[in-house]
Formats: sequence, C-alpha cells, structure tokens
Amino acid sequence: MSNTTGGMVEQTATTRTQAKANRRSVLLNSAAALFAKRGFNGVSIEDLGAAAGVSGPAVYRHFNGKQALLGALLVGVSEDLLAGGQAVLESTPDAAASLRALVAFHVDFALTKPDVIRVQDRDFASLGTADSSAVRSLQRAYVELWVGVLGRLFPERETAVRRLQAQAVFGLINSTPHSVHMQRHQAAMARPVLEAMAWAGLTAI
Repeated sequence: MSNTTGGMVEQTATTRTQAKANRRSVLLNSAAALFAKRGFNGVSIEDLGAAAGVSGPAVYRHFNGKQALLGALLVGVSEDLLAGGQAVLESTPDAAASLRALVAFHVDFALTKPDVIRVQDRDFASLGTADSSAVRSLQRAYVELWVGVLGRLFPERETAVRRLQAQAVFGLINSTPHSVHMQRHQAAMARPVLEAMAWAGLTAI
C-alpha cells in the first residue's frame, strides 16, 4: 500500500513539474510574440498572462516580473544558440562541413524564431545588468565558434577579419525573416538562398 501511495505522489509531483515547465514555455513564447509586436514597454504583465491563458498575477509564479521574463527569453535563446553551435562542431568531420552546418543551423534559427530576433534587436537595452552580461558573453562565445572554424579553413586570414565576416553574415541571416514578414512557403524558398549567400560571404575573400 505504501509503495502504491509513494508512486502516486511521485507521479503527481512529476505531472505538476511538467505542467509548470509547459506553462513557462507558453509564457516565453507569448512574450516573444508580444514583445516583437508591441515592444517591451508596450506590454503589461496582464497582457502576458492573457496571451498565455493565465491571470496577470499568475505570471509571478514563474518569473519575478516582466524584465525577468525578457531576461529568461534572451538568455535562453543565447544558450540554445551556443549549445547548438557546439553540437554542430562535434558532429561534423571537417572545417568545411562544420561551416556549412553552422550556416544551415543559423538559417534555421532565424527562420523559426524571427520574433526573438526582433526582441533582441529592439529591447536588449531593457534587460537587467546580469542578464545583459550573460547574453553578451554567450553571444561572444557563439561568434568565436564561427571564427575558429573560419580559422581552420582560412588560416591566413586575420582573426578580426574572420570575426567581422561572421557578424556580417549574422546580420544578413537575422534581418531577412522579420524584415520581409515571411510566410511559411516563403521561408522554405528563402532557406537555400540565405545559405548560399552566407557561404559566399564567408568564403569569397
């Protein structure tokens, strides 16, 4: 009997934990869409709760406030980018394959998360100090993944040039999806074009 009761308690706790994680994810996705549309200062806690299907005060069960939600959104996506880039390097056999895979990875990111990119561009200054520092550190590390791969392919190039190339390609890839408000079929068409342009920009010098 006690084993059965213990199992039920554990299952209930697991269900609650999963439900909380799901609600947090919904809040982050809703925040990305609202911040992208209205800007950080144009969105209230009540707006965020309503978009996620909860009351405004319920948002505080997951985040300390609107700024904390913004921080979780941008720090989280920066962590995902770095982890994804590292996984690409670990799974590719050589520098050329790594660079092509990094380009494909970043294009996929830009096409699937245009709202987050717009929020990053427009509302970065609204982050708290700790979150701002974390995002910058993670993004620098991500850039250096690209700089390192370019160095393996083109050892004669100066580091500053390789870094500039990587950042310029990010600008190209990141700006396209949200600047032209792509529909799904347009995103599918854009993917090979962006990948080809990025590859050319990284290798043409």
